[in-house]
Amino acid sequence: MLNRKGAKILENNLTEYDMLNYQVLESMADWVRLISYDGTILYANKAMKKALGEDLVGKKCYETIGRDEPCNFCISKRSIKSNEIVQKEEIVNGRYFSVLSSPFKDRNGNIIGAVEVLRDVTRERKLELELIEKNTKMVKDLRFAKKLQRRILPKKGIYNKLKIDHLYKPSEVLSGDVFDVFHIDDNNIGMYICDVVGHGVTASMMTMFVRETMRSIKDEVVNPSIALTKLHKRFRSLNLGTDKYFTIFYAVFNAENNHFKYANAGHNCIPIKYNSNDIDLLKTKGFPISLIFNKVYYEENDIILNKDDKILFYTDGITEVKNVDRVEFGVDNVIDIIKKSDDDVLKCIVNSIEKFRWGEQEDDYAILLMEVLDS
Repeated sequence: MLNRKGAKILENNLTEYDMLNYQVLESMADWVRLISYDGTILYANKAMKKALGEDLVGKKCYETIGRDEPCNFCISKRSIKSNEIVQKEEIVNGRYFSVLSSPFKDRNGNIIGAVEVLRDVTRERKLELELIEKNTKMVKDLRFAKKLQRRILPKKGIYNKLKIDHLYKPSEVLSGDVFDVFHIDDNNIGMYICDVVGHGVTASMMTMFVRETMRSIKDEVVNPSIALTKLHKRFRSLNLGTDKYFTIFYAVFNAENNHFKYANAGHNCIPIKYNSNDIDLLKTKGFPISLIFNKVYYEENDIILNKDDKILFYTDGITEVKNVDRVEFGVDNVIDIIKKSDDDVLKCIVNSIEKFRWGEQEDDYAILLMEVLDS
């Protein structure tokens, strides 16, 4: 540690030390100063004197950076005591400086002071602060979008003769999965589940397009196959590129005669119809909604549902969850849960995939359950 005698020797013989390399220090753009243990400046290079004044030598280190008293965390003292390089950030005259303090030794290896290098990092810090501010705004916007995306989901409860329940969980803040249930007229209730390629902001914007377009189309046509053809045509008019596409399963339930008509635009998660006696997959063919195909026509099926019949709609965020061996959960596990679960099948499915999954959730998932309350 530097004592008073050592400080005096250093002050009188500063240029003797080869380590200082006076000419190099004088030519540096960074500020460089040599500080004794008691905080006195023994040397300041040309760049620092030009910026802060020629009379720096002999002043206390904190005085030259606009302080009236020593810093709470004095890195020069810490550096001298610990014989280590210590770093912090300091604001001088409104500018940000990265300060690096290193122990300074005489020819015998005794620590006799600390060399501080102050590098102006104002530009970097301002860019960093601007980035933080923009990120904060973006996070705020994403949270609002997440809240909005959740609030536009259909309400759980009774729709004429149907009981609707659902669960939904995005892998990121926003989701590429969407579903909806709506009244078309007094007798017909429309419902769909959709999976947009990818997830995040881009996918969530696509789900808004799907929702608004489907709610517009429902006022024009009742048949699911025609509705999907119109949806495909309107999507093509966006001209978004071949890497943007989505799948959708759309159905219309007639509460007057219990007819359930449905069509599928490439949705590979086939809805499951079940009751206490039977389980069936509502298979039907159809291409995804994309720019690859100029014109598409969708196959439409029609079945009659009875009281207590249920239909489970879901996305591949359920069936493609992988375990530690990279084995997918699969539709068979979903069917087994349906067979074994007497109540709250949605919660049972989610609990099962959470236990099955290895690692973080990689994809969005959505589950929609409809139940016929009357025949």
